[in-house]
Amino acid sequence: MEKVVCVTGGSGCIGSWLVHLLLDRGYTVHATVQNLNDEAETKHLQSLDGASTRLRLFQMDLLRHDTVLAAVRGCAGVFHLASPCIVDQVHDPQKELLDPAIKGTMNVLTAAKEAGVRRVVLTSSISAVTPSPNWPGDVAKTEECWTDVEYSKQKGLWYPLSKTLAEKAAWDFAKENDLDVVVVNPGTVMGPVIPPRLNASMVMLVRLLQGKS
Repeated sequence: MEKVVCVTGGSGCIGSWLVHLLLDRGYTVHATVQNLNDEAETKHLQSLDGASTRLRLFQMDLLRHDTVLAAVRGCAGVFHLASPCIVDQVHDPQKELLDPAIKGTMNVLTAAKEAGVRRVVLTSSISAVTPSPNWPGDVAKTEECWTDVEYSKQKGLWYPLSKTLAEKAAWDFAKENDLDVVVVNPGTVMGPVIPPRLNASMVMLVRLLQGKS
């Protein structure tokens, strides 16, 4: 169990690199994907060195606790990366971003606690620590100097809001349940891409190079 870890969102840009590095270091990896029958999600992972013997793929729905628990069970650690990042217009913020980010994170943490996982590493975002437009006013000395929830709602900044609320919920859960949680807040994610699909950061770069907004 010490060398078995779970990577949610394993088919994404960061997730694929993480699976690659973990396999390279001798770990057995439980990687989650949205659809086991979609080769765009699975084929590049199955071709990684060590995948034939130490990679198990799980089809996971962030909003279904049973599918999360199935992937997490038997693991010493969990890297939680699965969370939607939408480049274009968001039509249903609650369904498309907020529920998967917040409820999904809670399902992962609950499953981790239930399965006896020793540590969860949560991938948040620099969007969750963006200075509030009200900073440095009365809130300068509190965590509210970061992403302003009400302002994000008013301006339709749904992705920053989803990452902020998911991280807040994770810290609360960790404190209340004595779970070892570490949070990473990456910025723009660029570089060599393992999956066949571009991640959101690279899509934005391509559009800038093409002169598109």
